[in-house]
Amino acid sequence: MLSALIWVPILAAAIFGFWPRMMPPAPARQVALAIAGSLFIYTLVLASQFNPQAIGMQFQESLPWIKNIGLTYRLGLDGLSLPLVILNSLLTLIAIYSTEESIHRLRFYYSLLFLLTAGVAGAFLAQDLLLFFLFYELEIIPLYFLIAIWGGQRRGYAATKFLLYTAVSGILVLASFLGLVWATNTENFAYQPQLASALPLETQLLLLAGILIAFAIKIPLVPFHTWLPDAHVEASTPISVLLAGVLLKLGTYGLLRFGLGLFPQAWAELSPWLAGWAVVSVLYGSLTAITQTDMKKMVAFSSVGHMGYILLAAAAATPVSLSGAILQMISHGLISALLFLLVGVVYKKTGSRDLNVVRGLLNPERGLPMIGSLMILGVMASAGIPGMMGFIAEFLIFRGSFPVFPVPTLLCMVGTGLTSVYFLLLTNRAFFGRLSERFVNLPPLQWRERTPAILLAILIVLLGIQPNWILYWSESSTTAILENSSALARAALNF
Repeated sequence: MLSALIWVPILAAAIFGFWPRMMPPAPARQVALAIAGSLFIYTLVLASQFNPQAIGMQFQESLPWIKNIGLTYRLGLDGLSLPLVILNSLLTLIAIYSTEESIHRLRFYYSLLFLLTAGVAGAFLAQDLLLFFLFYELEIIPLYFLIAIWGGQRRGYAATKFLLYTAVSGILVLASFLGLVWATNTENFAYQPQLASALPLETQLLLLAGILIAFAIKIPLVPFHTWLPDAHVEASTPISVLLAGVLLKLGTYGLLRFGLGLFPQAWAELSPWLAGWAVVSVLYGSLTAITQTDMKKMVAFSSVGHMGYILLAAAAATPVSLSGAILQMISHGLISALLFLLVGVVYKKTGSRDLNVVRGLLNPERGLPMIGSLMILGVMASAGIPGMMGFIAEFLIFRGSFPVFPVPTLLCMVGTGLTSVYFLLLTNRAFFGRLSERFVNLPPLQWRERTPAILLAILIVLLGIQPNWILYWSESSTTAILENSSALARAALNF
């Protein structure tokens, strides 16, 4: 059942690769939407059959692949990966829907999009360390081309920078996994939480350091964040939606699954430092966002800050904080996708993202009042206003982390106030005041341009009012991770 989430997109990529060259773009778009929509519906079917009370992986698949190196095609789904798999399929559908029919090299574009979603789904589902690495590296290739070909003026620089940073991340992931298998004298790469429990603490710390740096690049955390603003600014709107909404979650997922999950004793030793790292990332990302005048770059730096909350929650490693971390991953995915969609519409209609140029777009007669209203809702959700999904995610993180790390938690809470500051600057400058004379005859807003944003806004409000729709799936998984980590840590101390 899980293989369909990987191989159907790969098959779709192959189909578009051999699509007749003279086929009009409209049928190609309809086929892509049908495939993406079917995948999204299929993930909802999986969710309906998922047993949230069961502990461990469900819908498991296992097939020997390359026995000589111990590689097995092993997939599984639990409460940690299920919400992310659904998010991946949803945002892929929105990215395809938001793509212009006039885009050049359409067949190659859709092929890369489906290859990207297949790699991300495979990484979330893989239960073999080497298989995870293969999917983790697979998604780099299509994303590089999606930025380099369909990006802005400095797309080559941004794509190359992204490729170099993420290549280093992949090398560190592979080195850590190989080191773990070699140190434990294991014959295969099967994911086993107890694998590192018998290793000396020094060895665990060394292996965990590699994993931390690797996924810190992917998240990204300060000081490994510099590739993200460039990639976002140069990427097209649909690719920014996927990059912020899904790709960054591979890093946070990796921290929970392979950092906390495999090295609980070493994680406990480093947790105070991780909490401090979270504070640095939150405050730096938020303060830097305040200084930006490019709307897209401001939203990009906000991601750096909001990803720091997840590191704080993982460092605290309490049931409440980990539930908040999972909710924050989904919350940030939806909110950042909404914000990038809206900034993309503003840029398309006005030709500018400069806050010194764009003014008065909330004008009800000649501006973009619908976009302005949705933007206000999005920034309120990002700032943690009650009733929105961002509030409950951050509240759970702070509530679960405060008993363990009170000072870092209080400092991270400052980041929520700074979020209000820089997004207030964005909305005040771009949407309030007198409409600039150069924008008095803006092209009319089409329903196609507003529908994805309206859908995301509805989800943000609904999940803010009823977050149990996500926590219901993940509660048993977070409890199992903590219980298993505690047991492994005690066993390592006794050993």
